[in-house]
Amino acid sequence: MMNTASTKESPLLSSPFSSPNVGALLKIKIISWSQETGLPASVYVRVASRTFNLHKYPLFSKSGYFNKKLDESSEVELPQNFPGGAETFEMIALFIYGSSTLVDPFNVAALRCAAQFLEMTDEYGSGNLCERFDIYLNQVVLQSWDDTLIVLQKCQALVPWAEELLIVSRCIESLAFMACMEILDPERRRDQPVITLEALASQPWSCVTVMEIVNRDLWIKDLIALPLGFFKRIIGSLRRQGMKEKFVSPIVIFYANKWLLSIKRRQFWEDSSGENGDDDTNNQDSTMLRSVLDLLSMGEKASKVIPVGFYFSLLSEALELGLKGDGIAKLQYQIASLLHMAQVEDFLLPRAGTESISASIELASMEVIFSTNVLISVESNHAPSPSNYIVAELWDMYLAQIASDPRMVSKSFMDLIEVVPISSRQSHDHLYRALNTFLQVHPDLSQEEKGTVCKYLNCQKLSHEVCIEAVQNELMPLRLIVQALFIQQLSTHQAFKECSDSFRYAHCGEFSGSLSSSRFANSKSQNLGESPYIDGEGSRPLGFFLQKDLALQRSEFRSEFSRKEYESTSFRIQNLEQELMTLKRSLQLQSVSKKAESVSKKAEPLPANPKGPRPYGFEGRTLSKMRNPLGQVTSCIGSVNFASQRKYASRLLKVFRRISLFGRGKSKRKAGASGLWPKPL
Repeated sequence: MMNTASTKESPLLSSPFSSPNVGALLKIKIISWSQETGLPASVYVRVASRTFNLHKYPLFSKSGYFNKKLDESSEVELPQNFPGGAETFEMIALFIYGSSTLVDPFNVAALRCAAQFLEMTDEYGSGNLCERFDIYLNQVVLQSWDDTLIVLQKCQALVPWAEELLIVSRCIESLAFMACMEILDPERRRDQPVITLEALASQPWSCVTVMEIVNRDLWIKDLIALPLGFFKRIIGSLRRQGMKEKFVSPIVIFYANKWLLSIKRRQFWEDSSGENGDDDTNNQDSTMLRSVLDLLSMGEKASKVIPVGFYFSLLSEALELGLKGDGIAKLQYQIASLLHMAQVEDFLLPRAGTESISASIELASMEVIFSTNVLISVESNHAPSPSNYIVAELWDMYLAQIASDPRMVSKSFMDLIEVVPISSRQSHDHLYRALNTFLQVHPDLSQEEKGTVCKYLNCQKLSHEVCIEAVQNELMPLRLIVQALFIQQLSTHQAFKECSDSFRYAHCGEFSGSLSSSRFANSKSQNLGESPYIDGEGSRPLGFFLQKDLALQRSEFRSEFSRKEYESTSFRIQNLEQELMTLKRSLQLQSVSKKAESVSKKAEPLPANPKGPRPYGFEGRTLSKMRNPLGQVTSCIGSVNFASQRKYASRLLKVFRRISLFGRGKSKRKAGASGLWPKPL
C-alpha cells in the first residue's frame, strides 16, 4: 500500500556503486570468450525488451535453470517477473563469464533473488552466486542499520522471492535487535533520553508537536517511513525481543500520526492515487487505521504510555472514514477507561457545516464514551471518586460548547445532562454555563420550561462569582434566582461578619470599647488576657506593626468588596419585592372578584362570620378554599393555588424586608452609603 510512499521519501533510490559500463564490460567478456574458445555466441536470452547473445557452456555449467532450458532450445525467454529485470541479469551474466560482480546494499537483494531463480547454487559450482550473496548479506548488510534499511526497502519490488529467501525476515529481526541495543546504550542515553509520550499526557494532542519529537531520534524516523506490512512485523519483533511497551507504543503513535493524522498525508495520497484519488485514499486510510488499532496496546498497559488525546484523534478519523464495528467500540471503550486524563480540547465536535449538533455522530459517540465511563465506575466503585468529579466537570464543559445549537430541544439537552450522575458533580459552575448558553439560543422558553431544564442546577454548588452572576441573570427561571438570592445573602452576611470580627481584632488595642471589655467589664485581667495588645506596645518588633497594617488593609478591601456585592444583590431584591407586591395585589383582586361572583349567584345571604370582620383582601380566603377551588396556575415560585400563592408571597416579602433592614444596618456604618439600600415598603 505504501510502496510509493517509501520510494518517494527515501533518498536511497539507486546504487552509487553500480558501474554504468556493465553492458560494455559484458560485451568485452563475450568477445574474449569467443576468441579464446573459437566458439560463437549461439544462445539468445530475452529479458523484457532486451536480448542477450551469449555462449552456451558458461550458462549451462553454472545455472540449473539454463541447464534444463538449453537442452530444449537455444532461445530462452525469462518471465516478466524475473527478479531485478534486465539490469540484474546483465550483472549475473558478467559473473558467469568470470568477472567480479559489483555487489552493494542497493543490488544485493535483487541479485540474490535472481541467482535463486536461475538455480545458481553450489550444486552447479563451488562458490556460486547464492552462497556469495548470503555471506554478503549476513556479514556486511545485517551489521549496519542503514544498509539493512536499504535492502528492506528494495525488497518491496522483489516479493515473493525476498520473502521465500528470508531476506525480509532477516532484515526485520536485525533492525529490531539494533533498535533494542539503541535504547539500552547507556552512553548514548546519558546525553539523549529515549523518547516517551509522558509530556503529551497533560496537553491537547498536536500533530506538529509529535513530529517535532520524532525528529529527535533518527532511528524512529527511519522505522515510521517503512511500508505498513514491514512496519507491523518490526513492531512484533520489538515486542518479542523484550522492548518495553513505553518505548514500543510511541513508535506506533508516531507512525499513525504520520500516515493517518498528519495534514500533509491526505495531499500525498491524492497525488499518488491517480484518478480515483478519494476512493483509494479512503481505502488506504481504513486499512491503515485497522492495522494501527491492532498494533496499539489496550487496557491498563496503555494508560501510562499513550495519551488519551491520541485515541480521540483516531476516533475522529475513524468516524470520518465511516469505520464501524469492533474498531469503533474498541476505541470508545479505551477512551472511556482513560477519560479522567483527557483534555476538553481533545473532545469530538461536529465538523463545520453540520446542520444539527444534536443529531451529529460526534455527539452520539461522546455520549457513548461518557455513559461507558459511568458504567465502568459503577462496576468498580459505587461511591463517587475524584476521577468521577473530573469526568463530570469535563462533560459539563463539553455541554457548554454544544449548547449553542438552536435546533436542540429541551428534552434532548436534559438527557445529555443526565448522562453523568448529578451526585458526581462537585461544582455546578460549568453546568450553569451550559444552561446559560442553552437559554440564550432559546429565548422563547416559558418559565415552566426554564424551570424544568434548570432543575438539576444547585445554587449551593455554585462558586461565589457564578452565584452573583446567576442572581443578575434574567434568563434564569425565577425560582432559581430566588434560591441564588438567599444563598448570596447568606454569603454576604458571613462576609460582613468575618470583616467585622477582623476589624475588631485589628483595632481592639486602639478603641476603649473592645468586645472583650464590653462583655467582661469588671474583669480587667481577663480583658488583658484575651486582647493581643497589652501595655508596653512600643516594645513590639517592627514585624508586628507591619502585620497589623496588612491585616487592616485586607479588612478594608474585603469590606469594600462585600459592600459592592451587597449593593448589587439588594438592587435585585428591590426589583423582586416590586414584582411580588404586584403579584400579591393581582391575587387579592382575583379573590375579591371570585367572591363577588359567588355572592351574586346565590339568593340567600352568606352565613355570618363568627370570628368577626377580616382585613381587606382576605375576606374570600375561606370561600375560595372551601367552596370553589380555583385550581393550579403558574407563578414565579411554582405551580400552586391562589391561596398558597398569597401566603407564600406574604412570607417571602417579610424575608426580603428583613434582608433589606439587615443591609440598611450594615450601610450605616459607612458614610454616604445609606442611600444605596432599598427603603422598606
